[in-house]
Amino acid sequence: EWFNGRPTMVHPDYITSESDIDALPLIEPVYAMTEGLSPKTIRKAVTHALLRLPVLPEWIDAALLKKNSFRDFNASLQTAHQPLDPIDIDPQSATRRRLAYDELLAGQLSLALVRSRMRKVAGKALIGNGNIRQKLNHVIPYELTGSQKTALSEISADLEKSDRMLRLLQGDVGSGKTIVALLAMAQAAEAGGQSVIMAPTEVLARQHLATIRPLAESAGLSVAILTGNEKGRERDRIFERLANGQIDILIGTHAVFQEAVIYKNLVFIVIDEQHRFGVHQRLQLAAKGQSPHLLVMTATPIPRTLVLTAFGEMDVSKLTEKPAGRKPIKTVTIPNERIGEIVERIAHAVEEGGKAYWICPLVEETEEVDATAAVERFASLQKLFGSNVELVHGRMTTAEKDKALNGFRDGTSKVLVATTVIEVGVDVPDATIMVIEHAERFGLAQLHQLRGRVGRGDQPSTCVLLYKGPLGEVAHARLAIMRDTEDGFRIAEEDLKLRGEGELLGTRQSGMPAFRMADLSAHSDLLEIARMDARYVVETDPELSSERGKALRNLLYFFERDEAVRLLRAG
Repeated sequence: EWFNGRPTMVHPDYITSESDIDALPLIEPVYAMTEGLSPKTIRKAVTHALLRLPVLPEWIDAALLKKNSFRDFNASLQTAHQPLDPIDIDPQSATRRRLAYDELLAGQLSLALVRSRMRKVAGKALIGNGNIRQKLNHVIPYELTGSQKTALSEISADLEKSDRMLRLLQGDVGSGKTIVALLAMAQAAEAGGQSVIMAPTEVLARQHLATIRPLAESAGLSVAILTGNEKGRERDRIFERLANGQIDILIGTHAVFQEAVIYKNLVFIVIDEQHRFGVHQRLQLAAKGQSPHLLVMTATPIPRTLVLTAFGEMDVSKLTEKPAGRKPIKTVTIPNERIGEIVERIAHAVEEGGKAYWICPLVEETEEVDATAAVERFASLQKLFGSNVELVHGRMTTAEKDKALNGFRDGTSKVLVATTVIEVGVDVPDATIMVIEHAERFGLAQLHQLRGRVGRGDQPSTCVLLYKGPLGEVAHARLAIMRDTEDGFRIAEEDLKLRGEGELLGTRQSGMPAFRMADLSAHSDLLEIARMDARYVVETDPELSSERGKALRNLLYFFERDEAVRLLRAG
């Protein structure tokens, strides 16, 4: 700053004479700050902590240490915090790879321990006579795809074993996961058991109900729904019917595992969009039955590396085809300036009986974000289309949302303006146009999910990605990928490259790992090694009681995987 006509440096980090300049550090660590703490204070604390680090027993196998030129944990940690050379902080340096391997091993080992415990508790073999499934096959209005048949035979074989099933069913939007789940639940019913399907939102739960109930009831299965909206006498009646076994399939939100809910014989759990539920919620639900079989479904195609980090050794089934009769979706990118043309195109489609979605990124205008709010877009389209437009956003009540969605589904309205609340599970087969405003702000997975709301009937569909230029490099790449492919698995792999693993499934609320040292784009080779190492440890030393096992317990604590250690203690 200028002070009294002279340049002045306020609060310099270092003051030194020219002769002592070599004593200054060449590389300085920068830590995330907290209000009230200075960088100097944190650096001092870290330096003192490193001095107090005890000599720890080695938890990495000696041959692996040698092969990768890994130094010991203490030296690696020291170098990470006090690097002497730029090479020390390169992701491919031996120091960084050592710490990345530690983190990946802690993750894989904790998953392997949980998995082996879940496996140990025997499940119930669900062997049915095939009668209900046969009836369902007669009423399902189309032939199952090859990958649906494959997934079903894998799930069916798992259910017939007394080991608990732990399977992940990955299928792109519209690939027919719900039908696969229904046929698996039919097998549970044939074996005299109850099934539950848990969805993250009420909109999605009711969507499952609309798909499942007519088919299930025509095959003689009773279906009920339980969300926060079922109250009083109606809710008590559902509880009573569940407890005496009159309900075969319960569909709902996390209300399905509240304390008051008692099942007569819960043998099979289906969790939809599992990354939106925490581990504790899943355990609470599993505790409702005698170690029920578990099927996890996701419409977010997850790359193999992320399946390993999030689900460990879970068996995976993939649905790779779209049901017969589905037409490809044409995707176009158009700058905001041409929005008038899009509105005209929608007006023309509505006159001919078509329906369109219009997605906006925010509910209301905020000064920081120059986004057209759903509320404003609704007002502007209402002037043109009148009562033909409905609005849905996250701040509306469930009843308001249902009314708007039902109006759109039934055809009383033709244009639905919405925020991303409609991303998962809204099924309106005769909607053929999807407009996504400010498409450059959405991640690839989200754009792909939203696009999947159209192209569900037999009419050709279009997805319009409206963007505000100029586009940054990543946004440009993202929109180009969307234009080029409809393959969700390819899109997921590209998303991983563009965004890194942290954001792919929205880390904060999803329980996906946010790594500190590991970076999947640089260290994916170590993930495979860590997985095999963890499997070997669990097979040879399940109680972690050997010398290496005891050292591995330290590792689990260091990377905050205490849940796995607690599990060992609880037996």
